[in-house]
Amino acid sequence: MNYSEAIQFLFDQLPMFQRSGAVAYKNNLDNTHYLDRWFNHPHKQFKSIHIAGTNGKGSVSHMLASVFQEAGYKTGLYTSPHLKDFRERIRINGDMISEEMVTKFVIKNKQIIEEISPSFFEMTVAMAFQYFALENVEMAIVETGMGGRLDSTNIITPQCSVITNIGMDHMQFLGNDIPSIAKEKAGIIKEGVPVVIGRKQTETTAVFCKTAEEKNTKTIYAEDLFEVILKSKETNYLLTDITFQDQKWLSDIKLPLAGHYQLENLRTVAATIHSMKMNGFHLSSEDVKRGIEKTITNTGLMGRWQTLNTSPLTICDTGHNADGISQILHQIAETPHNHLHMVIGMVNDKDVDGILRMLPKNASYYFTRAEIPRSLPSEQLKEKAIKHGLLGNCYDSVQKALNEAKKNASDNDLIFIGGSTFIVAEVV
Repeated sequence: MNYSEAIQFLFDQLPMFQRSGAVAYKNNLDNTHYLDRWFNHPHKQFKSIHIAGTNGKGSVSHMLASVFQEAGYKTGLYTSPHLKDFRERIRINGDMISEEMVTKFVIKNKQIIEEISPSFFEMTVAMAFQYFALENVEMAIVETGMGGRLDSTNIITPQCSVITNIGMDHMQFLGNDIPSIAKEKAGIIKEGVPVVIGRKQTETTAVFCKTAEEKNTKTIYAEDLFEVILKSKETNYLLTDITFQDQKWLSDIKLPLAGHYQLENLRTVAATIHSMKMNGFHLSSEDVKRGIEKTITNTGLMGRWQTLNTSPLTICDTGHNADGISQILHQIAETPHNHLHMVIGMVNDKDVDGILRMLPKNASYYFTRAEIPRSLPSEQLKEKAIKHGLLGNCYDSVQKALNEAKKNASDNDLIFIGGSTFIVAEVV
């Protein structure tokens, strides 16, 4: 079995939420605990930070990993989903797990995979944790997949738990209101482990405080301690200062993630770093600044308000729920352009009408779909969009839609590509 065959085996054998949706969701941790025993509890062999939330957890995870890497820690990073290459999910000091390691893992554990039929995510978490243990990582930054309480990553006892924010997403699994979703995310809070909350929200405060009290720990609200000040905006970075309790903490940071929503994520990162320093981790100001500024080069993060071209300005972003789209639309409105071209596709289990209702009516739309089973057919997307006053044509591939937008756009126009992580995956 070579690498291509190993990956195909995993894709064919195991249900994958990103591709198939609800069929891949497991509402218990039985397989996760079984696999953990099978691999002799690898998660107990490394320290970790655990990150949940509706939006921003990927960016926060990558920034934290870059900081720890710059501070000299051997740093594991587990995130999902991947955009181009399965191996993006599992990194050490920025380097993806090797094809050889993935292949060996599948060959060696083919029997147990066939025997218990874990989900794709359950098996990927097991692979990551075993790899981190074998490679003796000193700090693992672990992003949840969905939710928290029943997430396969939730067997770890981290040095710090982080919850970025709570929005309406994955309601069919997590609940139909903000407090219910918050309760699921709060499931990552562990006994005596500090928890950083990235956004103070009226509907979630009581949930987080109650859970923290039950777990004999305290909530640390990032905005109570830190403020991130935007000094200037460039095409590929935001120039920022960070203050701690109104005193200057770090100055002139060139944040290479140019989405305005990253200011909130950076504040969450600052609060997490502060908590870790209070727990004895050595993270100098130089390490922190350098780590933040090198996030993309150190970790390979893609698809967050990423500039693909400058003439016409072409931007993609993986934001795909109401909160994420709202932030994107705000930045589009602040970005100088003559006319807006929107290359849009969505998956079929999102609140499609809710998102379409938010989109600007004075843009040209290029409706498309990603090459995964969950993608909403472009014709259906167009039909729904027309009801919300959005006009455009259908294209059977993302690349065809983008090519048409490029053909129609003038140099001073703006082309935006998004609506789904999987749409962005086909252009970065």
